[in-house]
Amino acid sequence: MTHVFFTLTLLCYGCATAAYLACLVRTSAVLNLWASRLLAGGCAAHLLSTIHLAVREKHLPLTNMQESLSFFSLAIVAGFIFFERRYKVTTLGSFVTPMALLMFIVSAVLHGEVRPLPPVLQSNWFWIHALLAFFSYAAFTIAAGVAIMYLLQRYFLKTRQFGGLFQKLPPLDTMDEISYRCLTIGFPLLTVAIITGSIWSEQAMGSYWVWDPKQTWSLITWLIYAALLHGRLVIGWRGKRAAVLSILGFVVLLVTFIGMKHSISW
Repeated sequence: MTHVFFTLTLLCYGCATAAYLACLVRTSAVLNLWASRLLAGGCAAHLLSTIHLAVREKHLPLTNMQESLSFFSLAIVAGFIFFERRYKVTTLGSFVTPMALLMFIVSAVLHGEVRPLPPVLQSNWFWIHALLAFFSYAAFTIAAGVAIMYLLQRYFLKTRQFGGLFQKLPPLDTMDEISYRCLTIGFPLLTVAIITGSIWSEQAMGSYWVWDPKQTWSLITWLIYAALLHGRLVIGWRGKRAAVLSILGFVVLLVTFIGMKHSISW
């Protein structure tokens, strides 16, 4: 059953990504529709696969890098589907779905050994922390995709290159609004994720904060997005500065997620 769900997810994600990339070259309502349908089908299959694995293992599949990458991919796709339907920004899929597809493929390549759940992970605080963190990561991933689109559109306007890609990208105001919405969703989720992670750390190691690489870089990530949110709300940051900081935050987020080994779990 897991193999069937995996095959369906990979097929749908792959075809949807190809369709979204094709939308950058050719404008077609039918192509846009099928790209959305394929991605939704892949998301449904991915969700069923995750549920099936959770039922089989009797816990959420978030205990190793393979499972984490897969869930990260699912969160990105689910988040994108929400924003695509809310703002009608099909082009955003060309910048977001390749990342989700890549994470899903890498998760399949990695070897995830099935083993009993360690006692340190048998805490409700861990699951709350992990879920909140992944959904915040998904929001920031979408924000980074929007930031890249924003910088491209800004460049086209500045250089007066009003070609095909310029016509397909959303207006700057729309992209700025999506970016801000992602920030207002992702930052509170990340904040609560860090708080619940600290509570879990206290239960597991007797200290709310141990300054291991994962916690340190999580704090750095939080500070970057806190600065971005403060800049937008208080200073009035918009445009290029906010887009660049959003991309920087995403790069640090990836370093935190992939590059740093957690002393307890990942």
